Amino acid sequence: MTNTAQIHTPCVSEFLPLRRLRYHVRHWGNPDAPKIFMLHGWMDVAASFQFVVDSLQGDWHVIAPDWRGFGLTVSPAVDNYWFPDYLGDLEALLDHYAPQQAVNLLGHSMGGNIASLYAGIRPARVRKLINLEGFGLPVTEPSQAPARFASWLDALHSAPTLRSYASAEEVALRLQKTNPRLSNARAAFLARHWAAPGADGRWAILGDPAHKMPSPLLFQVEEMMACWRATTAPVLWVEAEQTNMWQWMGAKEQARAEIDRRVRYYARVRCEMLADAGHMMHHDQPQALARLLEEFLGDAG
Repeated sequence: MTNTAQIHTPCVSEFLPLRRLRYHVRHWGNPDAPKIFMLHGWMDVAASFQFVVDSLQGDWHVIAPDWRGFGLTVSPAVDNYWFPDYLGDLEALLDHYAPQQAVNLLGHSMGGNIASLYAGIRPARVRKLINLEGFGLPVTEPSQAPARFASWLDALHSAPTLRSYASAEEVALRLQKTNPRLSNARAAFLARHWAAPGADGRWAILGDPAHKMPSPLLFQVEEMMACWRATTAPVLWVEAEQTNMWQWMGAKEQARAEIDRRVRYYARVRCEMLADAGHMMHHDQPQALARLLEEFLGDAG
């Protein structure tokens, strides 16, 4: 892969107090333009959307937070994270930047799960929803509860850790190992936002290891689907042809059937498949993704 230079859309970094945390938020574009809120996934950062922002043709104000304990947002110093806190953080973010407004909300993976829940919980606050492989988790049964609680208790006895790296170049290689489609230039850019050098000179991932803790609570798919059913905004559902996310849902055919079942809970949904892209579609095909979202956001529905 070639390592060509690229001029990126300028980004403004802002820190603000949200729910007793010092939250880091990135802004791109004209502050007076229509807003798009972009929510990153697990073990990712807001800067991950840079390539999509670079590909936008219209006049937009893109706002993307680093979730609590990721990127430059402070960790709340906890031994595990609770999913509802992301919903509280999102509402505080929208109250700050778009009070009393219905917003365009995009989420990838974990961010897609947060966005899709919020769109059904607060339907009046979401103008249009873009869900990038925010499938949810596998179906669970009550009988799994004792083992899940035991797993969580066991994990509390040993704090999780994250590997460090000798250099930014080593971080970039780690990103390319996970996503072979990632060019040298994009991997080098992401490496310096995904990790930072510590006092010992080694590069540490900008993510709290506590995010690796298992949840003691089972995923309740029908509760999530009740939120999806309550969504009134038009939805753009985007998957990647070469994604590996279905593997968390079981055998491929079983996973496909379950994902399709969940999508049908949306009253107004447009489904798209991105070619030559894996789960990190905003890295693999940012131009194609930008075209899709601008066409969708510009459509009156």
